[in-house]
Amino acid sequence: KHLPLDLSFVDENDEVRYYSGGEERIFPRSPAVIGRKVQNCHPPKSLDMVNRILDAFRKGEREVAEFWIPFHGRFVHIRYIALRDAKGAYRGTLEITQDVTAIRELQGERKLLDWE
Repeated sequence: KHLPLDLSFVDENDEVRYYSGGEERIFPRSPAVIGRKVQNCHPPKSLDMVNRILDAFRKGEREVAEFWIPFHGRFVHIRYIALRDAKGAYRGTLEITQDVTAIRELQGERKLLDWE
């Protein structure tokens, strides 16, 4: 609820097991998605990409997939990260979605705290 990003966890069977709450979610979730196949939570046009990512994670070909898109006046960064156990076996995927509009507009530098 208090994180400046959205988290979702999909297990090794492609079932949604967790999502972070909050009214400010970029892509809203409902409790009904818990236990559902992640493929049923995405629009049909992105289904092939979802499956390609999960297959690559499962096979160990990739560890991260990143995307960034304009969305409702914001610039959104989406990362999918393969989660593995101590032996390297695939255990699921973590999705991190963040509105990076303000970050993208940063210029120069700030080295010290300046609240004034």
